[in-house]
Amino acid sequence: MSRTDGIADFDSLRRAMAENGEEPEGPARNARAEQLLAEAEKLNIPLAVIEALGHQLKVYNYSSEKDKMFVPFARLLRMWDERPEDFDAYETHSLHWVFKWMSSGMLDQPHIPLASIEKWLGEMEHRYRLAGHSERAVRSAEFSVAAHVGDVARAERAYGAWLAADRDSMADCHACELHGQGWWQAERGRDAEGLQLWEPVLEGEFTCAHEPHTVLASSLAPLLRLGRLDEARANHLRGFRLVRAMESMRGAYADHVEFCALTGNEARGLELLAERPAYFTDDGHPRSKLEFMSVVALLMDRLTELGLGQQQVPGPAGRTWTARELAVHARKEALALAARFDQRNGTGHISERARARMEQRPLVERLPLGVRTPARPTAVALPGPTAASAPENPDTQPDLAALLAEARRLSDTLQPNAIEAWAAVSRAAEGVELDALDHAEIADHQAMDLGPEGIDLFERAAELYAEAGDPGEALAARARGAYVRALTGEVRQALTAIADLYDRILALYAEDGTEVRQTAAVLMSRARILMRRVHEADDAVQGAVLADAETAAREVLALVDGRAGDDVRLASRAAEAQAMLAELAALTGDVEGAAELFARASEAFVGAGLPWFAVEYEARLAGLAHHLGDTAEAERALRAALEHGGPHLEATGRAQLHLQLAEVLGGRGLSEEAAEHALQAAHWADEAGESRTLGAWARHQLGGFLLRQGRWAEAAEVLESALPDLTAETHGDGAVVQTQWWLGDCLSELGEHRAAAERRLQAAEIARHWPEQHDHATLAHLAAESLGHAGLHAEADQAYARAGALWRSLGNVHGLVRSLRARAWLALRAENPEDAAGEAGDVAGRDDTASELMASAVSECVAALDAVDDEEARQRLTAELGHTHRQFSDLLARSATEDAEDESIRAALEEALSQVTQAAAVFACLGDGALHSRTGAELAAGWLEADLSRPAQAAARARAVLTAYEGSDDADEAAQERRAEAQQMLEVVEEQDTE
Repeated sequence: MSRTDGIADFDSLRRAMAENGEEPEGPARNARAEQLLAEAEKLNIPLAVIEALGHQLKVYNYSSEKDKMFVPFARLLRMWDERPEDFDAYETHSLHWVFKWMSSGMLDQPHIPLASIEKWLGEMEHRYRLAGHSERAVRSAEFSVAAHVGDVARAERAYGAWLAADRDSMADCHACELHGQGWWQAERGRDAEGLQLWEPVLEGEFTCAHEPHTVLASSLAPLLRLGRLDEARANHLRGFRLVRAMESMRGAYADHVEFCALTGNEARGLELLAERPAYFTDDGHPRSKLEFMSVVALLMDRLTELGLGQQQVPGPAGRTWTARELAVHARKEALALAARFDQRNGTGHISERARARMEQRPLVERLPLGVRTPARPTAVALPGPTAASAPENPDTQPDLAALLAEARRLSDTLQPNAIEAWAAVSRAAEGVELDALDHAEIADHQAMDLGPEGIDLFERAAELYAEAGDPGEALAARARGAYVRALTGEVRQALTAIADLYDRILALYAEDGTEVRQTAAVLMSRARILMRRVHEADDAVQGAVLADAETAAREVLALVDGRAGDDVRLASRAAEAQAMLAELAALTGDVEGAAELFARASEAFVGAGLPWFAVEYEARLAGLAHHLGDTAEAERALRAALEHGGPHLEATGRAQLHLQLAEVLGGRGLSEEAAEHALQAAHWADEAGESRTLGAWARHQLGGFLLRQGRWAEAAEVLESALPDLTAETHGDGAVVQTQWWLGDCLSELGEHRAAAERRLQAAEIARHWPEQHDHATLAHLAAESLGHAGLHAEADQAYARAGALWRSLGNVHGLVRSLRARAWLALRAENPEDAAGEAGDVAGRDDTASELMASAVSECVAALDAVDDEEARQRLTAELGHTHRQFSDLLARSATEDAEDESIRAALEEALSQVTQAAAVFACLGDGALHSRTGAELAAGWLEADLSRPAQAAARARAVLTAYEGSDDADEAAQERRAEAQQMLEVVEEQDTE
């Protein structure tokens, strides 16, 4: 029957209402409920109208049109007062249950007078008393009214009475009650107490249609205020996934937007607003609109504060909005709504809360989330006066002498910000008379800053050094220029230049015409150029080139050995030379030697007070240690690199180090800490603008680590975020398949079976083209499982058949047998035979198909056992055969109770008994290792004996199980369960025997 067909009878109406209840929340579902009410009225059955009105009430309550609830409820109440006998027990319960919805619904509509709400509370209390219900739900409703208007004293009294009253069938579910109780604690500033109350809901002990959705949302701000940032992040990822598709949860959605505004995730907050344009204008639930517009104002004010007031943002349809414009609009809307509530309530409480919410300050500068996040919006710099056009003020001019002294100090100690200090000197020196040495140093550092574009400036610096009477520094400047030339690819020209400079500096040094520092600078430039040559040389000359580079590096070491003292520059030369030797060792295949030399270089940099220079070599050391299988050393080196790099690390380098450490820790099974580093890697990759490359890989890894911890919802959010950026070209199709695979596992655990099947099938399609087909078979099998759980039996059978064919081609008997068993169960459960078996027929045909598939599974096991010699393989196949006989028995027993004729039941039970007896015998061959499986089969056989009216045989099997567990450990739960079941069987069959 289509949705537009008329309803023929009451059963059809009920089916249609059940189908509509499964549809997504929203106007379409509400409109269908209205149609169904009209159809119900045509049936002339009072209960049909009552149920249709109840259905309409429910869909209105779980939508943005909550204001429509009052009319159908008033009609239901009138029908109850006139003819209560028309209501069955369920609808009687439902009518009283919905009183609570009316109470909260009235509170959420500012046009309903407070006096009417108070009168309704009295009506609710009266009717509950007449029906014999506890006052718990009434006191809960009274608490909501008092808290809403800001009457703290009354709210506290009602809160205490609520908790003191007995729970009965009218009390809200545990999850909803705990949400309200925790909300009040947080509202009163007792965040820790609120979170403690919410803990059973957050951990999944109590759930319902809207929980833990709202608790997860409500917990965000308290967790941030308490500094529990990891939990806040996790609850945002889990919670937003739950509320994203639920139209009725605008208030919870607002909590997630607020979270983004308070954690430096403004860009994600804008994405959330863009997903729900209707939330700006839906008027059916004014209180949630007030909450939503309040956090919109908060987010827009935050953007404006960051200098982004002119940025275009999502807003109410019909025009474009800037952040500044939307901030004004949202604040006006929120305060207008708050004023309507306050006017109704006779207090200023709602306006005070709205203003406080809009005026919150960020609680975290930037909280990484793991999901792909756009780079944080940055303001466009407005034109302003330049330094040249700014008015001169001698009193504010920097002290050039002090700037020069500071720049020289930073240079001498190789500080990371030395170049910036020299840039400040250059700006301050414009138009100022300086001596040649000052000019030389300024030009030298400008050239260093310019890189390839500064080659000519190095020559100018050399001339100035020579003019200042420092020929050694002049040669060093030209050597630096030669090295920069090599970096541009002109290695040959650089070698020619450095050869002359090398001869000249050694001659000058021999004559005491320069110092060790200048000489070391030239020798280091030469060594660097030769290292460049190493990387560009052909294989034919590689050996000679390597030897030249090694000689040059050792010459640097020999020069500075014992002369560095407190000279940071000379110490850095020695450390860099060690690193060169390490790299050369690695190129020649001496991995252990390279690791040792990189470690020395790193230690030397740290010892010289230059830890930031050690980072590159610690990262190289980590890679070599990992290659050598020394994960502890790899971990140590990466931690050191992150520590030593500190604030000087660029975003890309930081991301790479965190990612490497995550992979090392993950390989050691430390998935929690690995996830922390993968999270940081994803964050810094996004900051570096590498979301599609490094960031995608980091999210791939993070999702895997979260999955290992059973954090399914968080992992799913992260993996879904990674997938669009993962490509076979950049990351390899293995990464794409693995991400889809992991995501399918997460979705399966979350009960999203259809989506899980889609992911697994997509992964299987990629793996189908791989030479090795094990992954393809596994994914096809997993997809079949998901399709079966989703109720798509025909598709599941096809997928199992595909997997079975692959398992057969791979010679994997276990996979083949399990696919056959799964198809057998599908055939039995299918609503008609065509769903799973592709055959038309009746129940008998369906049962035959199931039995044939299970018999095939038995045959495959037996044939494989006949062909295998390896004892370990035989043991595994024997166990598989035992489980197959056991499942065959269960299947036959199940079919005997489903629509079977009386004369066929006994035959099916006898065959089931035969199969489970064979299972017990097979498990017995495996000895004590299969004891629980054997006794389980014996007990199943005993119950079948009882069903066949053979109590003596059943009792014998029960006693055999008890004997098998004599003297077993009381801590063995399986043994305890088997003994208890055997004892129960004895009691049942003894009673049967007596009868």
